[in-house]
Amino acid sequence: MSKFPTHDEQGRPIVAELGRAETPEETAARKAAATARHRGNRSVFSLIFALLASFGIVAFLVLVVVRPDAGPTQQPVDYLAAAADAQPAVDEPLVAPIVPAEWYANRARLATETADGVIRWELGFVTAETQYLAITQGIDANPSWIADQVLDAPAGPSVRLGGLDWTSYDRRDVDDPGNVEFALVTEIDGSTIVVSGTAADTEFAILAQAIGKEVLP
Repeated sequence: MSKFPTHDEQGRPIVAELGRAETPEETAARKAAATARHRGNRSVFSLIFALLASFGIVAFLVLVVVRPDAGPTQQPVDYLAAAADAQPAVDEPLVAPIVPAEWYANRARLATETADGVIRWELGFVTAETQYLAITQGIDANPSWIADQVLDAPAGPSVRLGGLDWTSYDRRDVDDPGNVEFALVTEIDGSTIVVSGTAADTEFAILAQAIGKEVLP
């Protein structure tokens, strides 16, 4: 049998911390605090659940929906077929050189509606060294168009490759050269050919020679 009373004279339970029964106000305050704690716990659990659900959706989108291509470039395209399809739209022969088997094209596009009025045939290649080289053929181009293609780099030495004379434009010492670290420019009849990219000189030479082999008799 307990030595301490558990109820007061009115039969109300005695609270050990108080040493007496709760007043109606204290009972109401205790119940309100308990209800607030319960609601707070439910809010925290709801927030955690919502965050986990959001992370799950993001992971699904990254892994399944937006899954990036393996490697730095787009999927290979048949640039020779694309050139044949685009040729009827222009009078000038479109350049589509045969490149080494280890290379592949990831871009082939004819831009006929342009702000500068210069029709462009664009090819992009990934080389054997996993570098990027592009051919941009401008039909009836002008000096300002060429400056745009080489990002206003100053003209450097001329070189002869594939039977053609090319003007070089070197941007390799620029802090952020992008995809135009170096460029070669030549003119063939009514077209200006720009070869630009991130490759080494040897791969630039391979592409320039392939262009010369295609366009020269």
